[in-house]
Amino acid sequence: MSLFKYTNPEITTGSPASNLRDHFGRLFDIAFPTRSIESFGDWSPALDAFEDKDKYVVSVELPGLKKSDINVTVHDGVLTVSGERKSEKDVTEGTVHRTERYYGKFSRSVSLPTAVKSDKVGAVYKDGVLTVEIPKADEAKPKSIEVKVS
Repeated sequence: MSLFKYTNPEITTGSPASNLRDHFGRLFDIAFPTRSIESFGDWSPALDAFEDKDKYVVSVELPGLKKSDINVTVHDGVLTVSGERKSEKDVTEGTVHRTERYYGKFSRSVSLPTAVKSDKVGAVYKDGVLTVEIPKADEAKPKSIEVKVS
């Protein structure tokens, strides 16, 4: 079992949900005491997506990455954000007690529901968040129809 015990302030309430969470936490500590992302495969960063009348906006949490570690593509109506987070340290001496941060390759794809101007896509990376703005093609934007009185 790991040296650092799983702690959660809700456990002291004794609720069934917190007890279950505690049991699963301990089970993971026993089964994977020095787990890392390599044990589970690739990881997926958190993502938010929304649209307004002119564009789609997708924000992806990528803390700790460099601009050169991130790839953004739009192809056939699909936005793909991919890259790799490299491990900061390679522990060669001592014992790793817990590894909870994800490392390795990642890829997230979002299907865009309408035609877009892929040559006008913009991406800004600030404070660990990548924000991609994808302008809608003119034919995909809502059009106002004037109602005439006869």
